[in-house]
Amino acid sequence: MTNPDWLKRAAERSTSEAGMLGHVFDAYREMEKLSEDSLVQRLGCTPEVFQWLSLCMTPEKGPAFEEQTRAIAARFEVDVQKLVLVLRRVQTLRSLSRPMRDDMAEAERAPLQLAARDRDEDEPFDDEFEP
Repeated sequence: MTNPDWLKRAAERSTSEAGMLGHVFDAYREMEKLSEDSLVQRLGCTPEVFQWLSLCMTPEKGPAFEEQTRAIAARFEVDVQKLVLVLRRVQTLRSLSRPMRDDMAEAERAPLQLAARDRDEDEPFDDEFEP
C-alpha cells in the first residue's frame, strides 16, 4: 500500500493540533530530547505508521483510555505498552506542571498568613526536653 502524498504534511501539521497524537508525540520528543527517528524506534514502528498514528485523536482520560489505546495499537500494529508509556509520560508531566503554576499564582494573590501562640518565655515548648 502506497502512502498518499499528503500524509507527511498532515502528520507535521498534527503536532500543532491539541487532541491529536502528533501533538502528544511532539511534546514527548521535546520532553525527552528525541528526534522523530528515535521516537519511531521507541514505538517500534515504521516512519509511515508513525505518520498515520500522528493523525489519530488522543485517547480520552478515564475509563475509555485503555479501550481507545488498544484499538489504536491494534489498528497500526504497534506495541500497546510502548504507546501507553509515551501517552502516560506526557499526561503525567503535563498534570504535574499545571498545579505548580496554579499554586504559584494563588500564592502570589493570597496574603501571607502566619500562626502564632502566646506563651511565657520561661515555659518550654511542649515538645522540648527539660535539662
